[in-house]
Amino acid sequence: MPPLGYFPFGGPVLRIEQQDRAPKAVFVLGVYASAVHARWVDANDNELVVALAVASEPCIFWRGEDAQSIIAKIVVPQGAGRLKPPKSDLNGPSGRALDDRFLRPLGFARSDAWLCDLVPHSCVNGTQQAAIERVYMQRIGTHGLPRPSVPRLPELLTTDARRQEIAHELMESQAQLLILLGDQPVRWFLRSYDDRWSTLGDFQRNGGRYGERHSVVIEGRRLDVLPLVHPRQAARLGRCSPTWYGEHARWMQKQERRRA
Repeated sequence: MPPLGYFPFGGPVLRIEQQDRAPKAVFVLGVYASAVHARWVDANDNELVVALAVASEPCIFWRGEDAQSIIAKIVVPQGAGRLKPPKSDLNGPSGRALDDRFLRPLGFARSDAWLCDLVPHSCVNGTQQAAIERVYMQRIGTHGLPRPSVPRLPELLTTDARRQEIAHELMESQAQLLILLGDQPVRWFLRSYDDRWSTLGDFQRNGGRYGERHSVVIEGRRLDVLPLVHPRQAARLGRCSPTWYGEHARWMQKQERRRA
């Protein structure tokens, strides 16, 4: 499959999907794939960008392993400075949060899970786009840098065709439990099969509690849906809601008591 675009310094934007296709106990649906981030410094070691997305993550919900070796392989034109590993918490935080704050409390290992995203590739966010325009684009002519073309997050996070792809993966996984990470998987996937809910908060109407499972039918198969917060909320990654963080922390404690 051809690249979906190109990162700064020319790395291809790739489609990131589940590689282990064996049957799984749980299917996890997130929003969009992350990326490998690097610290960019100039020829005098002055910092240009704290964390610039420069490559597709090597696997879905990557935990940040081998970031240094991935960054070292990226070619930076002479005179354009160097790429270094950023702070350790800037690569793979969502993958670590998934393992530690979602799967482990439920008694699952990564090997028990089939992972999927609504948008199966990296997307440039506002912060990254600003860094590209402020720093990278200003140096294209001077240093012969390749022009980046990382896709923006689409306005429609799924199409009918993409929902069918996700449903096919869900059926292939044979999982009996579907975990939805935040509002977007509810709105852009589940709602097409069961219109009782559009957001995570909808599950708490009429006395519902955070972390409850709900029975649904998808493509003719009945399974349990477990709507939870996005890893950003669960692990306080950047801006997050104290309310949702607290809800998830209490849910984790409850799971731990059950397993004790």
